Amino acid sequence: MAKNNVKNRKSYTKEIHEAEKPKQKPKWREIVEDVLLAVVLYFAIDFCIGRFRVENISMETTFHEGQLVMVNKLNYKFSEPRRGDVVIFHSPVDPGKDYIKRMIGLPGDHIEVTDGELYINGEKIDEPWLHEPMQYSGSWDVAEGEYFVLGDNRNHSSDSHVWGGVPKKNLIGNAFFRYWPLNRISIIRDTITLSNETAK
Repeated sequence: MAKNNVKNRKSYTKEIHEAEKPKQKPKWREIVEDVLLAVVLYFAIDFCIGRFRVENISMETTFHEGQLVMVNKLNYKFSEPRRGDVVIFHSPVDPGKDYIKRMIGLPGDHIEVTDGELYINGEKIDEPWLHEPMQYSGSWDVAEGEYFVLGDNRNHSSDSHVWGGVPKKNLIGNAFFRYWPLNRISIIRDTITLSNETAK
């Protein structure tokens, strides 16, 4: 009788443990879930961060042809561009092409180039990234809703000094990280701060 009770107790305990064991998912279901998660993450990251390949010499010597940068595609949706940003935008004069330039003028700014020097609102700007002194001159008033951009290789750049401002709707984002080539990996964080402004 006692033996039967022990046997029944063991059998009951075994049934409880088996009932408590979580059911394992089929292998195929785990694979499908992993693939779906990877796809969602890819599109989420792609929505926030873009990749851009430098295609010409207009930003030398800061960037050279073939270099790759990451672009923050959300930045300008929630904040205003800053002078000095390296920006990627849809060309306003060459549909289907994206350009990389430096943000120089914001809406309402007065831009002037004289004797190879850049002036913003009458203030001379120090530009350590400049490839060489500018060999052109002129003055421009930046319209509302537009931005004035120039290549660092000023004398070999098709930019705002040729075709005018870039509408805000054309801005894709700012380049924030160069990841190729490996020996030139760097964070991109240049700014132009006027004397009457506070650096951010």
